[in-house]
Order: sequence, then C-alpha cells, then structure tokens
Amino acid sequence: MTQQGDWRLTGQEDILSRATLVRKPYRAPSATWEHDHCEFCWAKFMDPNFSEEHRLYIETHPDVATEGFTTTDERANGADYYWICADCYADFADRFGWRVA
Repeated sequence: MTQQGDWRLTGQEDILSRATLVRKPYRAPSATWEHDHCEFCWAKFMDPNFSEEHRLYIETHPDVATEGFTTTDERANGADYYWICADCYADFADRFGWRVA
C-alpha cells in the first residue's frame, strides 16, 4: 500500500489515469533509443537482444527490467511509450484504475 506522499508520485495522473496496459518484454524502439525508465521509480528497462553489450550489462545488473507494463496506442504518445515496472504496477494499479489487456 502506498502513501499519499510517496516520492514516486510526480503528477503521472495526467498521462496514466485509467490507462489500458499490456505486460510484455521491453524491446528497444530504435538504434538510438535503446532503453527506457519506469514512469514512477525510474527503474531501467533494457532489451537483452539489442546488443551483446546490453545482454552482458543486464546479466550483471539484476535490477534492470527486461519486461513490464506499457501503454497501448490509446495514449497520445502511442503504444510502448510509457513503461511501468512490476513493483510500481502492484503499488499503483488501484489508485490509477489501470486495466490490463
């Protein structure tokens, strides 16, 4: 259960309230955009298939997420733009009214 003063809450209501989310592996969107961060806690998401260096980095940094919850194309910036780690999803799903497709 989260408290009102949780440091992870920084105004995400505007972009993520009542969002439909999909749980899926993270894949780098392009050659120049190869990682993302959780919209709440800033946990890093990386694609282990992006490069050998990325795979090795992920192997040695267990805090790096390779899957999580992401938005669908119903959001202004489109599918896979906003990412949420499993811990923050569990903490904020009820508060934000998320649906999982």
